[in-house]
This record gives sequence, C-alpha cells and structure tokens, in this order.
Amino acid sequence: MSNEREELIRRIGETQRGLARLFAQHQSPLFSSNLTMRQLKVIMVLSMNGSVSGQDLAHNLGVGLGTVTGIVDRLVAHGLVSRHEDPHDRRVRRVELTPKGTELIEEINNAGVQHYQRIMDHLDTETLRALDHVTRTIHAVADKLSHDNG
Repeated sequence: MSNEREELIRRIGETQRGLARLFAQHQSPLFSSNLTMRQLKVIMVLSMNGSVSGQDLAHNLGVGLGTVTGIVDRLVAHGLVSRHEDPHDRRVRRVELTPKGTELIEEINNAGVQHYQRIMDHLDTETLRALDHVTRTIHAVADKLSHDNG
C-alpha cells in the first residue's frame, strides 16, 4: 500500500473518531439508559432479529446460557424484553423486545439521526452528492466483504 493511501486511511479514521466524540457529547438515550454494554447488545440483537432463543443470544454474545439468563432477567425487570415459549418447540424460551424496549431503540436511533440530519442540512448539494457516492461505495464494499467472509 502506498504511503499516500496509508495516510488517507489514517486521516479518515481520525476524522471518524473525532465525529464519534462530537456525537457522544450530545445526550443520547444510549448513554442515559443505565444499561450495561451486554444488555445493550441484547437489545440491539433483538431489534435486528425480532424474537430470539436464549441459545441464539448466547451465541451472538459469545457467552454461556447462564450469563444470558442473568442479562435477560435484568432486562425483563426493566420492562424492556419479555420471554415466551416457542410455539414450535416448548423446550425453547424466546426473548423479544417489549413496546418499551422498542421505544428505547427508536429513541437511540432517532437521536443519532436527528443530530446527523442537522449536520447534513449545513452541507451544500455538491458535497452531499460526493458523500452519497462515497457512502454507497463503502456500503457496497462492506456488503461484498461480508458475503465473501460469510
């Protein structure tokens, strides 16, 4: 890789980290939720996958079923998730977001989108076109790499 490419990649990474720090300064429900990182991961997995078995959660988190049980117990106590019997296999317990859990995910996502939208509103059309092209290209490469490695 050329020195210029390495320097550009380094600068882009620094800029992204700087943006992340700026975004973190704005109070997001992500930071005020008082949930642990593992609890947030469970909420995110459920928001992407809907109803999930405890085994699937354990696999996604890379932890044992006992650990997942404790995490889910605390999320149930917060009213963010519920457990129910799998209709196809009564031995399996499934976990899913409650309306309160879904609302929390929407608040987290909307807070980021609203802040991002404020930034986009201050960019000229030419910059937005370039950003659209770059982000679509990055998405296409990431999608290809995930399918190649999947």
